[in-house]
Amino acid sequence: MDGPPANDCCSVCHGNFNTPCQANCSHWFCGNCIMLVWDHGSAIQPCRCPLCRRQISLLVPGEASLRRRHDPEVAEILGKVETYNRLFSGHTNGLIQDLPFYLRRLLRELMDPRRSLPLVIRARVYIAMILSAVYIVSPVDIIPEGILGIVGLLDDLLILLIFFLHVSAIYRSVLYAHHGGS
Repeated sequence: MDGPPANDCCSVCHGNFNTPCQANCSHWFCGNCIMLVWDHGSAIQPCRCPLCRRQISLLVPGEASLRRRHDPEVAEILGKVETYNRLFSGHTNGLIQDLPFYLRRLLRELMDPRRSLPLVIRARVYIAMILSAVYIVSPVDIIPEGILGIVGLLDDLLILLIFFLHVSAIYRSVLYAHHGGS
């Protein structure tokens, strides 16, 4: 999905989306509306999602918004979004909470040949995936399953968690670089 769901509306203005942006909590807002929410609160802290109350550390403009960036009004809103992302992209408190958001977007970018995820990033993701799979499948373990039974699977689960966190951190840095104006 490159934009908000069909028949959905902005939860701030309750109107059709104008310059839609997706927050790291996966909710969609008009770019101007979420910037007004931030302006209304503290300028030195990220705003909270009006729906789920999680801190918004990243706003990703929809494809339609990016295609209209030559429009002065849209360009101004996208500039504010980039400023917001530059200021608050370093807030990493919620990497585990944001894991589904990053993994879902990354999987969509890896599977869609029209998307332009950098080759180096694709290679890092594939290498991490292969190394994790090799460790999980191999009989050599930090905690052997043969001796400790089900407890021995903990190291495999730990490797999977590390893999997901590593891959989402890589992709988060790509999103921040792309949408944070850096």
